[in-house]
Amino acid sequence: METSTSLHFTVRAVAKSKQLLSTSGKGEEFGVRIGAKGGGCSGFNYFMDFENTVRPDDHIMEFDGLKVFLDAKSAQYLAGTEVDYEDTFGGSGFAFKNPNAVHTCGCGSSFSV
Repeated sequence: METSTSLHFTVRAVAKSKQLLSTSGKGEEFGVRIGAKGGGCSGFNYFMDFENTVRPDDHIMEFDGLKVFLDAKSAQYLAGTEVDYEDTFGGSGFAFKNPNAVHTCGCGSSFSV
């Protein structure tokens, strides 16, 4: 089990994740699972969910007390990615700044490598 990777959560992403985790009623043993899976208009979709299960191939990170789990397969596509939380007039949500993406769809939820 690896314990680090170059994925990064901004202060805003950590704060919003902690807020959502707190209001979900899940306990302290939960963290955020983040990854990439096939789909979307560009080939891969980003996903995030709350989880308390560590898998054998997980990269485990912690950002200001927030546990983040990333499977090894997703890690190859998300290496160097910055996860931010944006709140603008156009909407709010998590934004992924992925240096590996050669194309990103207009809404930012899918990408290709």
